[in-house]
Amino acid sequence: MKFGTKAIHAGVEPDPSTGAIMTPIFQTSTYVQRSPGDHQGYEYSRTHNPTRTALQNNLAALENGKHGLCFSSGLGAIDAIIKLLNPGDEVISTNDLYGGSYRIFTKVFERYGIKFHFVSMENPATLESYINERTKLIWAETPTNPMMNIIDIAAIAEVAKKHSILLGVDNTFATPFLQNPLDLGADLVMHSVTKYLGGHSDVVMGAIIVNDDQLAEKLAFIQNACGATPGPQDCFLVLRGIKTLHLRMERHCQNGKTIAAFLKNHPKIEKVYWPGFEDHPNHDIAKKQMRDYGGMISFTLVGNKIEDATKVLENLHYFALAESLGGVESLCGHPATMTHASIPKEEREKVGLVDSLIRLSVGIEDAEDLKEDLKRALELV
Repeated sequence: MKFGTKAIHAGVEPDPSTGAIMTPIFQTSTYVQRSPGDHQGYEYSRTHNPTRTALQNNLAALENGKHGLCFSSGLGAIDAIIKLLNPGDEVISTNDLYGGSYRIFTKVFERYGIKFHFVSMENPATLESYINERTKLIWAETPTNPMMNIIDIAAIAEVAKKHSILLGVDNTFATPFLQNPLDLGADLVMHSVTKYLGGHSDVVMGAIIVNDDQLAEKLAFIQNACGATPGPQDCFLVLRGIKTLHLRMERHCQNGKTIAAFLKNHPKIEKVYWPGFEDHPNHDIAKKQMRDYGGMISFTLVGNKIEDATKVLENLHYFALAESLGGVESLCGHPATMTHASIPKEEREKVGLVDSLIRLSVGIEDAEDLKEDLKRALELV
């Protein structure tokens, strides 16, 4: 199946009891057994639920993987991945990443004896100096949040395999429509399903997709034992959202290109970060491993004043000031005080996350309305 067909059909079958074309919401906590241990594959909904099973199978197919596992949030998925490790193990993470990922790494798991190295992954060869016998995981985002840095997944995978280290890729910004890390050598793909996969700002969920059977078994054990699982209503909503993922992403990419070009030529903007620009760092890698460049854009203002950024954000209309991204509606945010506030200022600024940086999630509205919205807000600074 091609992607658009997979988005609608993969993992989803008509309900055998009624013929319903949409996967039913199995709103049940438990399942009747004929005799102790004699059941129809379902015992308790923390462990398995038919609605969740359909979604997990669908997500696995979209990422060209064998096994999909859903969690109650993206951080719940990351939590499960780090629980594969033991005290004393080490993780090499990109130094430009979602603030919540940084927070769970440093404020939760470092307390349990897991060490994290936050490094630039622009040049994969630099990872070698951080690898030792305790290194068990490399964690990458690409494009990164919020600086849109591009990491060469295939090159990082070569380093990981050479040292028998797991490679996990947060594919939230790109989605499986634009990029498939498993095909490029990654061992795990993580999504904040809340974002583009759900696509309608009405669900919080996470997912992991893998190919290795043993790794899937370990993660399924953690999923069940620790219990960060989503409910069937949310799984139903994501299944419905995914049916239009390819259509939405085409429009996100189209609008993203239009808005990025508009911002790049604006006199009040210092720098625009969008992987589709030929002068964007590692643009050639993005061109090779992505099918398009997405609708996520960051930019800084001339003078780098937080007051100017605040004024712009307060006066945007169609770009709603809110946490999150990836919905059909456009959103704007101030990473330094919102999504990345948990990262110390000196660490943020090392990667270019300065006080005037604004992050846009370009939605699927009419691009001319979005340009006019930005134009009016920027006139005020």
